[in-house]
Amino acid sequence: MVKKTLIATTAISVGALMLSACGSSDGGSASGKDDGKITMGFAQVGAESGWRTANTKSIQDSAKEAGITLKFSDAQQKQENQIKAIRSYIQQKVDVIAFSPVVETGWDTVLLEAKRAHIPVILTDRAVDSKDTSLYKTFLGSDFVVEGKKAGQWVVDNAKDADTNGDGKIDVVQLEGTTGAAPAIDRGEGFADATKANPAIKVVASQTGDFTRDGGKKVMETFLKTQKHIDVLFAQNDDMGLGALEAIEAAGLKPGQDIKIITVDAVHDGMQALADGKFNFIVECSPLLGPQLMDLAKKVVAGQEVEPRILTEETTFDQAQAKEALPTRKY
Repeated sequence: MVKKTLIATTAISVGALMLSACGSSDGGSASGKDDGKITMGFAQVGAESGWRTANTKSIQDSAKEAGITLKFSDAQQKQENQIKAIRSYIQQKVDVIAFSPVVETGWDTVLLEAKRAHIPVILTDRAVDSKDTSLYKTFLGSDFVVEGKKAGQWVVDNAKDADTNGDGKIDVVQLEGTTGAAPAIDRGEGFADATKANPAIKVVASQTGDFTRDGGKKVMETFLKTQKHIDVLFAQNDDMGLGALEAIEAAGLKPGQDIKIITVDAVHDGMQALADGKFNFIVECSPLLGPQLMDLAKKVVAGQEVEPRILTEETTFDQAQAKEALPTRKY
């Protein structure tokens, strides 16, 4: 995700956009700055996946532990809902705004409004594509390009095993995340960059599953009908991979054997599929950003300088590593 101007890189629902306080007060920053308390407005993407649910819980729990009043909104994967929420936070004069952008573009106007109101903004998980990097204080999250490269490198390193019908070609189908979202763009770019090392590897079909299990299942059903042969599936998150797994089994094929499956996230259900041999490789993308986010919030509200780009520490998993990690997995 470090490729854009963020390097500007950078993807529960209760039926409607809600603003609610996870604390004892509905007060904004006018009173908060006087008594040392901090109010944060957080605009979440939605609840589209197990990853996102774990991310929301981490933020809510960490705010409570840090003594930060949290005003939380669920955008239901719609940019207009996030913009509406951010404007509401500005009107309420919160001390700091944090959000995970639904898509990369179209944020300059509302972020300029926050800047003029002297409310610092922190980007989490996903970044924005803006030439004006003064519109936010920092970006906390993963490097999605690197995640895509790790996924692609697995195909390169396991090319012989990935060629499931032995014809010398490795036909890959890709389940993309939400169109325009940083992780979808960057993971796709990283995967393509890594796999170009082997000309036999070719992405024969690529379509968005919108980061959802149902979307992954429906698109994979289409791939199975339209593609003559599929060696590898690269799903840009676990949930789409899990949905695709259902479609593969329904077609009478064995996931992990007839079609190799690589995903990103490492949520519990994905790790279980890997441990069971139905997935072949998972690139971790940790959702547990809450503690780091609260620490950053305190620093920016206090006027302290912070690094413009803060990466999370993550790893990868094969079957044996998944089996070992599962008993203590937090998400």
